[in-house]
Amino acid sequence: MTTTPRRRAVPRASDGAPLTLLRPVPRTPAPLGAGGSEVLRLITVQRVPVCLTVHANGRRRYGYWQAATGCYVALPTDECDALHEAGRLVLGDPVIDPSKTTYPVRPAARPAVRSVVRAPATAAQVPRQALTA
Repeated sequence: MTTTPRRRAVPRASDGAPLTLLRPVPRTPAPLGAGGSEVLRLITVQRVPVCLTVHANGRRRYGYWQAATGCYVALPTDECDALHEAGRLVLGDPVIDPSKTTYPVRPAARPAVRSVVRAPATAAQVPRQALTA
């Protein structure tokens, strides 16, 4: 008995051209530079709330209020924008003023890490301790 190869049906558009189907690919985090890892550490620690301020003229500034010195500390915008583009930072609900919009910034939720489940050890594999009197 001979088998005939089966051909899969290729999805086609209305004009007959084959469709390109995309599937979601898990995003692998890009390696961080020294500046990016320091910014991500500051935002992750959550000792001070970090905000993104977008001014009416389009200027963007990430920063936080430093209570010890009583001043506003700016974070490097290019590093923060790169982290946001990579999906490492999430913007919260905006607070809109006439001259600026402020977003709270927080780290993106980490995907759940699958833990390795080991099989229970058998009696032969468990080392026995000597009994002493």
